[in-house]
Amino acid sequence: MMLPAGQTLDDIAARFEWNVPEFFNIGHAVSDAWAAREPDRICLEHFNPEGSPDQLSYGSLARRSNAFARGLRSLGVDRGDRVALMLPQGFETAIAHVAIYKLGAIAVPLALLFGVEAVEHRLTASGAKALVTTARGCDKVGEIRQRLTELEAVVVAGDDVSGVEGYAVSFSGLENAHTDAPLEIETRAEDPAMMIFTSGTTGSPKGALHAHRVLIGHIPGVQTHHEFMAQPGDKLWTPADWAWAGGLLNVLLPGLLLGVPVVSSPAQKFDPELAYRIMAEMDVRNAFIPPTALRIMRTVSDPLSRHRLDLRTIGSGGEALGRETYEWAKKVLGLTINEFYGQTECNLVLASCAQLGVSRGGAIGKPVPGHEVAVIDDQGHVVADGRSGQIAVKRPDPVMFLGYWQNDAATEAKFIGDWMLTGDQGVRDADGYFSFFGRDDDVITSSGYRIGPGEIEDCLTGHPAVALAAVVGKPDPMRTEIVKAYIVAAPGFKADADLAASVRDWVKTRLSAHEYPREVEFVDSLPLTTTGKVIRRILRDRAIEETRDRPETSEA
Repeated sequence: MMLPAGQTLDDIAARFEWNVPEFFNIGHAVSDAWAAREPDRICLEHFNPEGSPDQLSYGSLARRSNAFARGLRSLGVDRGDRVALMLPQGFETAIAHVAIYKLGAIAVPLALLFGVEAVEHRLTASGAKALVTTARGCDKVGEIRQRLTELEAVVVAGDDVSGVEGYAVSFSGLENAHTDAPLEIETRAEDPAMMIFTSGTTGSPKGALHAHRVLIGHIPGVQTHHEFMAQPGDKLWTPADWAWAGGLLNVLLPGLLLGVPVVSSPAQKFDPELAYRIMAEMDVRNAFIPPTALRIMRTVSDPLSRHRLDLRTIGSGGEALGRETYEWAKKVLGLTINEFYGQTECNLVLASCAQLGVSRGGAIGKPVPGHEVAVIDDQGHVVADGRSGQIAVKRPDPVMFLGYWQNDAATEAKFIGDWMLTGDQGVRDADGYFSFFGRDDDVITSSGYRIGPGEIEDCLTGHPAVALAAVVGKPDPMRTEIVKAYIVAAPGFKADADLAASVRDWVKTRLSAHEYPREVEFVDSLPLTTTGKVIRRILRDRAIEETRDRPETSEA
């Protein structure tokens, strides 16, 4: 599963072969395997804004996860049962994940920021038997506890367990009550290990079920965009929630498997100054920072005058990065961001690697060794370079999901033959680079043109007065749809008609006359998923409602 040495990505891909054993368990691979060789090796470091960081060794991770696994088993959790985790980044989150995998149970990571309805949907849909959360999460579940008929046990992590006695058990109490002897449980690489819900940007979230092999499938992609990790001194950090595939499978689990220390932080709301501080004070060498977070970091003036960074690599994915942010990082941070691409169902299949000369602003990279990716038409035929279509991944592939939980129809609809459909529109150029310009539902049809929002949003955020921007199609009787932009103004700028005219002209002169936003609305914030993606569906619905409420014609 490790990348072979090579001078070019094509050379590496030609010599790469998957080595997926029949038996493989994520929990054993990321803890016990290292603990047997180097028990004192540090695997996790937790940022403490008030003092020195806490550290956890592989030996401790192995022992504590064994004890916690036995504790879960005492609560009735068995092989194949779903255990939800609604926790922030931290040691207990990693310990719980490893314990669940060792049991042969299925981890269901959930964001602590989810509202009650989102939590209920996911717990009900997954049929979770147990939940590991904080006192705050326990309060949310308390509101709906009677409706969660399959939930039998709640475990509360952290020091604040007051008010939940009799309703939940303590994480530390459960762990301390059981022996830390290894568990004699084997899993096959094809056995289910985790269920990660889709982000819900275009519809109701579905549970994507992944096998233990999914971690093996991620390693080539991680090694590509982090330029042959692990190198001496490497240390990983991400602001992304570990409940997201990006945080869990791009950072936490690969870091543990590769012997690279992973930095955690208690922060829930992204703060650009804190992000710089964490990277500086924790000696972070490798970061995964989603595009929206990078755009927010761009608003910080002269960050390196206050924060001494020693970054070796930055990877970014989850949505289009864009040329503006790509160039900003080279100029301000002195690094080329290695953009990559994937989705919950089949993550990290395209990537960039500046060290190998695979890097291009506005592109999301080339196929990672071991993955076959193409742009196809509606009939499943690969289209010629330069023609747009849907990005698709060919099965079998160890990083690909087993299917949607209890939803065979949706699983079947995800494929045309052996091509897994991503729902993302893109293009492959003559040099083999893929570019992404929008979800199927995001593409705007205006005056006969098909317009992807990504390029316009990237252009808008290049305007000095724009902090964040999202673009959607608004129904229009003359043009089918017009381009409408929702903009968060940068600090110090007045959101008025003059600024709206300025950003329209900015796009018109830099892209084309048919792509500029004919309507601009300034907002205080954009609707984002917990992973930092813009939920354009909400903005589209809002634009449609505006049309119904206030019929009007667009400007000529």
